Amino acid sequence: MLGEKVVAFTGKTTGQRVLPSVDGPRVETTNELTGELGGVPATWLATYNAMVRPDGSLYGECPDQGLIMTADGIGTWKGAAVGCFTDDAGSVRFRGAVYLVHVPPKLAELAKVALVFEYDQDGDGAATLNFWEWK
Repeated sequence: MLGEKVVAFTGKTTGQRVLPSVDGPRVETTNELTGELGGVPATWLATYNAMVRPDGSLYGECPDQGLIMTADGIGTWKGAAVGCFTDDAGSVRFRGAVYLVHVPPKLAELAKVALVFEYDQDGDGAATLNFWEWK
């Protein structure tokens, strides 16, 4: 069951690079977002890679390249999503799920659920990220 909204992060893309690929175009993106996760002020760092699939949609994943930083510690997360370009200016939208792997103590309860998300980024790199608990 989809539960409470637990976070609203905002931030920006801080870097991109094209990755070698045999299965289609692939880009690595790093972003930094800030907000509150479960009521705890936090910084969300991600380096994910996304590939353009044959139908033009996107598949992205962050395999062990995500950090969550709070005043009481640093944690790690992993996740995956599907998405699409939303305009010709490079805006993208992803929908997916994230799993907290190692967590700062105040976020321990969130490591017991899947976090489903909506990620939207405009062509200038400004991004929003919203999470809901999936119990």
